[in-house]
Amino acid sequence: MVYVVDDEIVAEKHGHDPDTTNNRMELTALLEALDLVPEGTAVTVYSDSHLAVKTITEWAEGWKRRGWKRKSGPVENLDLVKKVYEGYRKRPELELEWIKAHVGYRWNEYADELAARWRES
Repeated sequence: MVYVVDDEIVAEKHGHDPDTTNNRMELTALLEALDLVPEGTAVTVYSDSHLAVKTITEWAEGWKRRGWKRKSGPVENLDLVKKVYEGYRKRPELELEWIKAHVGYRWNEYADELAARWRES
């Protein structure tokens, strides 16, 4: 992930877990963004994971009301979903938006390169 202000990199972070899934890594990145952006700083957090963004911005509220259950069964990655959802609720200055991947958006491409370099090492 990369934290950018006025087209300048302020911080970046990447990681690796050989025993995980793509969805867990996307949720982990959203959780890490909460730590990377100073509290009180209004920014938009972009993710190219439509599933992760919809999970936090659309579905989690209903799951919480139902005792963290989906109508069709258990919530996957519930440990991370709860942390990310509650973290973003506590940070109303942060906006979470989906961005299409691999279409040339500079900082999304940069974040993908960070992840690829980490996998290769």
